[in-house]
Amino acid sequence: MTKYKLAYIWLDGYTPVPNLRGKTQIKEFDKFPTLEQLPLWGFDGSSTMQAEGRSSDCVLKPVALYPDPARTNGALVMCEVMMPDGVTPHSTNKRATILDDAGAWFGFEQEYFFYKDGRPLGFPTQGYPAPQGPYYTGVGYSNVGDVARKIVEEHLDLCLEAGINHEGINAEVAKGQWEFQIFGKGSKKAADEVWMARYLLQRLTEKYGIDIEYHCKPLGDTDWNGSGMHANFSTEYMRTVGGKEYFEALMKAFEANLHDHISVYGPDNDKRLTGKHETAPWNKFSYGVADRGASIRVPHSFVKGDAYKGYLEDRRPNSQGDPYAIASQILKTIASVPTAKKSAAA
Repeated sequence: MTKYKLAYIWLDGYTPVPNLRGKTQIKEFDKFPTLEQLPLWGFDGSSTMQAEGRSSDCVLKPVALYPDPARTNGALVMCEVMMPDGVTPHSTNKRATILDDAGAWFGFEQEYFFYKDGRPLGFPTQGYPAPQGPYYTGVGYSNVGDVARKIVEEHLDLCLEAGINHEGINAEVAKGQWEFQIFGKGSKKAADEVWMARYLLQRLTEKYGIDIEYHCKPLGDTDWNGSGMHANFSTEYMRTVGGKEYFEALMKAFEANLHDHISVYGPDNDKRLTGKHETAPWNKFSYGVADRGASIRVPHSFVKGDAYKGYLEDRRPNSQGDPYAIASQILKTIASVPTAKKSAAA
């Protein structure tokens, strides 16, 4: 038998943005455990905004499992928060109630800033560095520094070793700003892996004395880009059938549900979605081929040969957004649009 270090990880009850929490227990197994072998585990919900002190017990239910590459015999355990009965989802447990579809594919582009001493990494003590321009996908110390690239490369390796479907990294438009991409089939799987990648990044930067700033516009109303979490999405129908008529109906549905989307696309999005810095205004819906200033960017591959099928990119979700809620809202809007099969049945 081997003693395994099981890091139970969950989302707390803080609003509008939950924090990642984690604690470790040691259990013996004859080999790396399966999800079904992992026990429920209690915690003090009064310390995470999920219960009151006079009735503080909450329960962690394992829902996804990954090897922990930073620990010998370690495991990363993504959990849902349950009520004391271990069966009823806690009110803060959004994962338990979201729409899920194994045929829906999501690719999230998580942007963020490295922060040290209250400012983005690479910013001078006073004022600003050279204007935006050379930083996006930049190379060289003056553009990206040294510590940042070391961290993102180490984070990439950790994610891949953990079995997370990490698909790439790049320096972003602003100084000290970076991005990683996560792809998953099914909204729960994709969102689980975004949260786990966030956890690994935040845990990693502890040893460097650096924080991760996820706020969508940390530098305020200045000529510096904010941070998004663009959501690339498709369903089986979009990939295999599609069509111009269906696409136009889908865009009308997204426009009609604009406020439902904005409400779950991350806090303070009005500060980021201004119509500047490759964004569309938060209160106006638009779409366009290869248009990064639109609400939804339509790839050239989508319209190639008038096929109108493939994937689309919703550029409005921001860097603090909850991928569970984002993916679920996208699926809700898609579900409201009749497909050819549905129309024929009607």
